[in-house]
Amino acid sequence: MSDLSELYQKIILDHNKRPRNFHKLESANRVVEGYNPSFGDQITLYLKIEGDVIRDISFVGSGCAISNASASLMTVSLKGKTKLEAQSLFQKVHEMFAGALNHEAKQEELEKLEVFFRVSQFPARVKCASLAWYTLLAALEGKGERVSTE
Repeated sequence: MSDLSELYQKIILDHNKRPRNFHKLESANRVVEGYNPSFGDQITLYLKIEGDVIRDISFVGSGCAISNASASLMTVSLKGKTKLEAQSLFQKVHEMFAGALNHEAKQEELEKLEVFFRVSQFPARVKCASLAWYTLLAALEGKGERVSTE
């Protein structure tokens, strides 16, 4: 395993063991549930949006290490961002998961999320990594129905 792959694995494992923003956000004005039936991953995403800005974001749920780490890193990346910035980041992450993103060209824009760059090589795990992101998209669009990766 390369040093970079080992570092990415450590970051994912750290965010799985000690997820950031893992709690019910009582002041949330958007709440959406997401489910990945392939692996049983479940998430409830809480957003507090004021105007056009994500003032706070958190999640609760259970899932595999990739699903939990993706939700954790997503929440860290989005606090203080506008809805438009969050949607733009969703698009870049979606392209990364699909294997359609040039790693070097987008490295700065993805920041810590680049740890998931190789997930596209494991199609079954793409659903795990993308669950939180599709749940986010539904929350940003004001959709309250449950999101599924199927």
